[in-house]
Amino acid sequence: NSSESHNCAKSILTSDRLQVVVMLSEFFNETWEAANCANCLKNNSEGLSDSTEEFLELFNKSLTCFEQNLQGEALDLPPNNYTEVCKNCNATYKMLNERYNYLQRMNRQGGESGHSAHLCIDVEDAMNITRKLWSRTFNCSVPCSDTVPVIAVSSFILFLPVVFYLSSFLHSKQKKRILILPKRIQSNASLVNIQEKYS
Repeated sequence: NSSESHNCAKSILTSDRLQVVVMLSEFFNETWEAANCANCLKNNSEGLSDSTEEFLELFNKSLTCFEQNLQGEALDLPPNNYTEVCKNCNATYKMLNERYNYLQRMNRQGGESGHSAHLCIDVEDAMNITRKLWSRTFNCSVPCSDTVPVIAVSSFILFLPVVFYLSSFLHSKQKKRILILPKRIQSNASLVNIQEKYS
């Protein structure tokens, strides 16, 4: 009977003392929420969102590129020299990294899933794996484009105290004072001389 189905389900779920089914249900629901799985799906949860599919496609391309370039190097070069991987997979890795940054920005604004939180665990794990391979395993590094502006600003800030003290020294240069004896003192001296003569 449909009117009694809720009570029937409740009695079946809570029939044992440990309520294993309820515990498992709560565990899976909490895991789903903690992993932000809904953020990988479309609003109506009918499959992966377009942006997630694009990201995973780029992720697979990056891994394929790593694998293909490693096979070529494995026989000839020492294990720490992965220049071919860095050179040949740089464009793919850059695209994946840009896509991930874009997804992060979109997710802060609500994104395709309508949930504004972290990215889903699949996307974050995939990016973590790729970054770890790129930086630690292959020792590839992307030159930082902010180096020149940072050095320029730092130099300007370090130079400011020199400019300040130099300008304060030049503007506050004092002229030598010439002491002029007042005439009054001379007149007093002449009075003393006159008094000495008469005494």
